[in-house]
Order: sequence, then structure tokens, then C-alpha cells
Amino acid sequence: MWDTVVRCAEVQALLDDPVATPGLVLVDCRADLKDHSAGARAYAEGHIPGAVFAALEGDLSGPPVTDRGRHPLPTPAALAALFGRLGIDAGRQVVAYDDLGGAFAARLWWMLRYLGHHAVAVLEGGWPAWLAAGGPVETHPIHPVARPPVAQFSGTPATGRLATLAEVLAAPLLVDARDPARYRGDEEPLDPRAGHIPGARNHFFRRNLDEEGLFLPPERLREAFRESLGGGEITEDTIFYCGSGVTACQNILAAVRAGLPEPRLYAGSWSEWSRTPDLPVATGPTPEGRIGCPPSPYDSGGRDDP
Repeated sequence: MWDTVVRCAEVQALLDDPVATPGLVLVDCRADLKDHSAGARAYAEGHIPGAVFAALEGDLSGPPVTDRGRHPLPTPAALAALFGRLGIDAGRQVVAYDDLGGAFAARLWWMLRYLGHHAVAVLEGGWPAWLAAGGPVETHPIHPVARPPVAQFSGTPATGRLATLAEVLAAPLLVDARDPARYRGDEEPLDPRAGHIPGARNHFFRRNLDEEGLFLPPERLREAFRESLGGGEITEDTIFYCGSGVTACQNILAAVRAGLPEPRLYAGSWSEWSRTPDLPVATGPTPEGRIGCPPSPYDSGGRDDP
């Protein structure tokens, strides 16, 4: 069973095995935050043979129930229905991939684990690595939402892995996965206010990857986290967040791959926190930052999603 990451060669070997192939579900999670149809177009133009497509908008996100971020986490019932449409049941090994270092594929990885399915891994290097390795390409479009259910998925949510906004206020350690410029508050292209949650440490999700876009070995991941957290230790009570609960999942994946305790996810993340006017915001390069609550309308003025 693969439960963190998997290499292209390992997936190819499984595809070449007619006995093992039916037990594999490949899910293409490519997305573009600025062009919501880009992932589906890329999938139609070419994907790993047999892969189904899951859109960040609509499949991996849902109406605001558990949180009110830009990409709200779907309810457990909606997730179970989605996984069934994707062809996932208890006996299937899932491999998710994208073209951004697992930034989007890890969201599916986390959601499956949240509902108790641990036979799920992210493809190392994603679509670029698959092409570089000479992997076969399929081009016909298949979107699982348009198909009848092909599997029966059942699972129980591990609610303790999901942190609410109220719990963030009492978290012993917060880790922000966004680009350092957004963490510092130098810029904010998506959300109402710039900065970070007071006290949060910054561990940019790309720090988990090497020059080729592959995940660092466990020991190097542990070292990178130690540097980012200034000696702080990740525990099961640590809360990870990002802009909207997506790239934080890649950080969680990296922590698990590193052999560290699995932290919790604040799915609403900065997009929920920053649009709540009475919550404090910190700016600057350190967790202490400069804390304040500047006036900010609840309406994001169209910046919630480009």
C-alpha cells in the first residue's frame, strides 16, 4: 500500500499488470486558481491512461458548511458520493496527481484519509514527471461527475483532524503554507486582508520539494520543518493552514512522509480568517509580527477568487 507518495515507475508497473490494474484508481487533480476550467482542459488534452478527473472547484470543494473559506471542505456525505463517482472503494489504491508539486493532489489525499481511506498517495513530480519518464498518455475526456456511480464508498470522518476557526485561537502551534510574501503581508492577490494569523510560523509548501519537483527524503523534510518552525515541534495538536485549505494539505503530506505526527487542518484558512473583521492580523517576517485589526469590510470586493 502506498500512503504518502509514489514514483512514476511504480505506477507504470501497476498499469502494465493486468491483474493489479483494476485495483488502482488514478485521479487527475490539475487546477489553476485563476482559470477554473484549465484543469479540465488539460485533462482532455492528455492524462495518465485510465485516470478520472476531479476539479478543485466543485469536486474537491463544496458549499460553505464546515468552513467559509474560498474552497470550503465538502460534507462527509458529499465526499463519500464523490469518491464513489471516482470509482473508489475500500479495496482500491488511489494515486492522485497534478502539475504543481502535489499542491492540489494532496487535497484529495487528505480528504480520503479524513474519511478513513489510507491507501492513497500523491504521484512524485506529478504530470511533468510522468511525461519526462515517457509515460503513456490518453486524450479522450472523461469527467466522473457526468458518469453514474461506479463504486460504493463508505467511511467515517476523523473529525479531530479538522480544526475550526475557534480552535485556531487556542492552537499551540500554527503553520502557514503560503508564499513568504503573502505570509509577511507584502501582497495579497486573493483575500481581503494581507498578513498572517498572529503567532503562525511560515513553511512554504514548495520547501518540501527538490529541484525536480520531487518530495525531499524524510530526513531533509524534518530538517526543513525544524528550520521553518524555529525549533518548534509538530504534534497532533499543531494546526496547518494556507490560503483556502489546499496547499496546507501538501504540508501535512510532507509531515507524514517525514515521520512526524499528523497535524490538523484548518480548512477555512486565511480566506476565512482574513474576511472576519474582528480577528487580528499580523504582518512581517516573524510569528510575532505587527498585530492589529484594521477596518475591513466583510465583502472581499471580488478578490475571494480571481
